[in-house]
Amino acid sequence: MTDLQVLVVDDDFRVAELHSRAVGGLPGFAVAARAGSRDAARAAVAARRASGAPPFDLALVDVYLPDGSGIGLLADLGCDAFVLSAATEPPTFRAAVRAGALAYLVKPFPERVLQARLRAYARYRRVVDDVPEVDQETVDAALHALRGEGAAPRPAANATRDLLLQALRASGEPRSAAELAEATGVSRATAQRHLAALDADGRLDLHLKYGTTGRPEQRYTPRG
Repeated sequence: MTDLQVLVVDDDFRVAELHSRAVGGLPGFAVAARAGSRDAARAAVAARRASGAPPFDLALVDVYLPDGSGIGLLADLGCDAFVLSAATEPPTFRAAVRAGALAYLVKPFPERVLQARLRAYARYRRVVDDVPEVDQETVDAALHALRGEGAAPRPAANATRDLLLQALRASGEPRSAAELAEATGVSRATAQRHLAALDADGRLDLHLKYGTTGRPEQRYTPRG
């Protein structure tokens, strides 16, 4: 699969269409299925499993569904989730966080707000997907990326990131984490982690290079 696969769960067709448009307007994301109820969402998960496809990457889930709360659905989806809802009661928000929601967006919101959260989610995935194991620095960088924040790097991290930026500027063209790792002598996992942090800080531009199979290759250029 080439993109992060998203399940949209909302019983209002017009709202589901708006969310789908926001997802489809971002490179690296695709709406894989839509569901208007908890049962329909579970059926979509089961159909995907039966087809042999990997689980959905992310679900966008409303709270008020015709057959129950979307919050109770999160544990059944087998993927990450954002809760998108008009529910403003603090207990509902807290319940969503307890259930594992990575974000909570209060309706109505502009499309750009959802897209900003989706970009942050993509950065979060880039931090954690290509490392064999996480250390505390990886965890901190991933959580900062997910929240759309720039981490305050440690001195050693500053040195590594400066090295990667220097190599990028010297190349004069977009480079992947693997290419930058080879050019600087750091591991690919280290390069990927620091590139994702630089991306979260707004110091890089990300370009997706699509091949015939697999996820698109992520290539970077320095900004400014």
